[in-house]
Amino acid sequence: MPRHFINLSDFDAETLKGILKHAQELKAKKFNPPQLFKGLTLAMMFDKLSTRTRVSFDVAMKQLGGHTVVMSMNEMQIGGAESPESTAKVLSRFVDAIMIRMSDHDLMEELAGHAEISIINGMTDKSHPCQIMADLMTIEEKLGAVEGKKIAWFGDDNNVSKTYEEAAPIFGFDFVMSTPFNDVTPQDAARDADVLVTDTWVSLGQDGKAIEKFWPYQVNRELMDLAKPGAIFMHCLPIHEWEEVTEEVAKSPASVIYDEAENRLHAQKAILAFCLEDVGVEI
Repeated sequence: MPRHFINLSDFDAETLKGILKHAQELKAKKFNPPQLFKGLTLAMMFDKLSTRTRVSFDVAMKQLGGHTVVMSMNEMQIGGAESPESTAKVLSRFVDAIMIRMSDHDLMEELAGHAEISIINGMTDKSHPCQIMADLMTIEEKLGAVEGKKIAWFGDDNNVSKTYEEAAPIFGFDFVMSTPFNDVTPQDAARDADVLVTDTWVSLGQDGKAIEKFWPYQVNRELMDLAKPGAIFMHCLPIHEWEEVTEEVAKSPASVIYDEAENRLHAQKAILAFCLEDVGVEI
């Protein structure tokens, strides 16, 4: 069976912590990267716009000696007459792994069920595991072990927040959400938090969505002041300026958003290495 990376809940803590440890080792070799993927090819499939996912996976593969093929869904036969089963089986004969960024989580699971190679979840409407791995890597760089930390989420309940919820019991951190859909106030969520996290209120494909109900959940200086001394602010980007977070917070010393973005590259190198171990990659 190929090693897929689709849901964090598919793995135990030891496995995920091992991937993060390898990500840290690969980051330390950023300017002298080992050629782990020499001769290997990653196909990247997109039906959503992408900056960080596309560039980080592309560079990750190439820095470690591999190759990439990039396709939008409307360039592929899966958008027409070909079945997911046929697409998965054909690509399995051409490339060594597939990263998919698409809306439909069930379709990704279906492709994985037929593929003879690894499928990596680059994002669906349900989850964003690669982002959370990069986030946890960033938290541990800045604050030490994530176990026992309080991570507070503000705003919408989306694929990123759902994946934080999935990660919390695996890694042993306290995840508190303050959204219009629950009764936790922003002040209660922020109080004594180690990390404050938010995301855009209007995700891809939600153009025209009303945002008035989210304004009380904007991350601002008042919320940061309730957090622990040394608390950090995170956002997976892009930011809708200045809706879900104020400019003051996003550009403050507490903000680690660009470290977080860079760590997508290193976390994804380690995820790729984990998935490709069965084809000869030495971790």
